[in-house]
Amino acid sequence: MGSQTGKVIIVTGGSRGIGRAIARRLASEGGKVVIAARDRTTLDAAAKEISSAGGVATAVPMDLRAPDAPAALARAALDAYGAIDIVVNNAGATKRGDFQDLTDDDWSDGFALKFFAAVRLVRAAWAHLKARRGAVLNIIGVGGRTPGAEFTIGGSVNGAFLTFTKALSDVGIRDGVRVNAINPGFIRTDRLSGWLEAAAKKQGISLEAAAEEMVRRTNTVRLGAPEDVANLAAFVLSPEGTLLQGALLDLDGGQTKTV
Repeated sequence: MGSQTGKVIIVTGGSRGIGRAIARRLASEGGKVVIAARDRTTLDAAAKEISSAGGVATAVPMDLRAPDAPAALARAALDAYGAIDIVVNNAGATKRGDFQDLTDDDWSDGFALKFFAAVRLVRAAWAHLKARRGAVLNIIGVGGRTPGAEFTIGGSVNGAFLTFTKALSDVGIRDGVRVNAINPGFIRTDRLSGWLEAAAKKQGISLEAAAEEMVRRTNTVRLGAPEDVANLAAFVLSPEGTLLQGALLDLDGGQTKTV
C-alpha cells in the first residue's frame, strides 16, 4: 500500500505536463485522483493512462476560470468518492510579453485561472479538508520570486499566490490542514518545448543545443522534468512531509539567486 492509499486527491491542470505527472504519481501511491482541465481529449487520455497502470482516476473537463467551476469540481470529487483529502492547485499559465502590449483582459485572464480558481477551489474544499486533516499543495513558479520584464503578469500572479499560501498556512495550523507550495523553474513541458523550438530556429541550432544554452544562460544544473515536480509533491504530501507548513519550495536547479 502506498502513502496515499484511499486518499481523494484533486489535481487541476491534470491533463498534461506537471499536473499529469503529479496525478500519475499520487495515483500510483494509492490515491483516488480527480483531474480537471479544459481539453476533454487530453484529460481523458490522462485518466486512461492512470487506470491502465492500475490506478483510480476521474476526469472532470471544465474551465476553472468560470466563477462557479471550482465549487462544481469539489462537488464532483465528493460525488465520485465521498471525500476530499488533498487539493493540488496546478492549473494556469499566464501570458508573457512586453508590458505595453498586455491588455486588461490579459491581466484578468492570468489571475482568473491561476489565482482565483485556486482560491475558490480551496474555499469550496476547506471544510472537507479540515474534517480529514488534509492538505493543499500549490504549484506556483519561480517567477513569483524573481519577476522579469517579459513576465509582469506571471510574476504578479505568482507573487500573490505565494502570499496566499503563507496566509492560508496559518489558517491550516488552526484547522489541521497542511498548506505548502512548490515553485518549479524551467520544466520540460509542452510550453517550454515551444520556447526551445523557437530559440533553436532563431539561432539555427539543434533543440538540445537550445536547451543547453538555456541552462548556461540561467546558470542552473539542468532543465527539469515533470516527474521532478511530482517526486517533490509526493514527499510534501506524504507522512514524511508533515513538518512542512507554509513552505515555499524552489525546485529550479539553482535559478533563484535571491535569498
